[in-house]
Amino acid sequence: MDPSPKIALVLGAGSARGLAHIGVLQVLVENSIPFDLIVGSSMGAMVGGLYACGTDMVMLGKMIDNMDLRVFFDVRLPRMGFIAGKKMDALLSLLTKKKTFAETLLPLHMMATDLISGDSVVLDSGPVADAIRASVSVPGVFSPVKKGDMILVDGAVTDRLPVKVARERGADMVIAVDVMFGGGKEINIRNTLDVIITSLDIMQKGQFEHVKGMSDVLIQPQVGGFSPRAFDKAAQIIALGRQAAEQSLEQIYSKLPPSQRP
Repeated sequence: MDPSPKIALVLGAGSARGLAHIGVLQVLVENSIPFDLIVGSSMGAMVGGLYACGTDMVMLGKMIDNMDLRVFFDVRLPRMGFIAGKKMDALLSLLTKKKTFAETLLPLHMMATDLISGDSVVLDSGPVADAIRASVSVPGVFSPVKKGDMILVDGAVTDRLPVKVARERGADMVIAVDVMFGGGKEINIRNTLDVIITSLDIMQKGQFEHVKGMSDVLIQPQVGGFSPRAFDKAAQIIALGRQAAEQSLEQIYSKLPPSQRP
């Protein structure tokens, strides 16, 4: 018999560049590429979480392209973050249909970072919206999320591309999507968010080099030329995600056993 490997889809961090994950997921679904679990960090956690809660990726792409996401950024005088996150909480609750991890379409794991211990934290229980909110909480931009004795911030601080976590969760094959270290990289420092995000990128370069070889297929949309705050370029970023996924289909097919090839 032809054994079926356990396949993980790993979606990395990348702020607005992470919208490319939408395009990647669109192509994987359209071509019936199987995956058994999703592991996401930061924007990868958001897109993967929404998919696992049953959100249609085509409709999500259209919605984001026609939405001014700035209305959900409740800016305030900084205490622990410039953005309080209450409006974002409401949006995530709506988009996830208030589902818990126990109700998702497939197993889902999200990365966050505990400021108290300095450790990477895997979130896979409770409300999905709460976990997404923690995973995307860029330090100094969004207020951290308190969970028990932990104070959680962006998963990218400690694990931008959580391939190792996917392996630890039993994945035999990993399809990883990196939206940070592909081609077309440009550095434009214009505001506080650019400073913070670029600093995180620099911190994570070494970790990425270590884990990228642990994936079986590495998809890298050419979105490096976009600002981390380029949410107004959603259509272009999603299209580049689609392009990268389409170019990777043959490699994915070659890794699948015959019984799982479309």
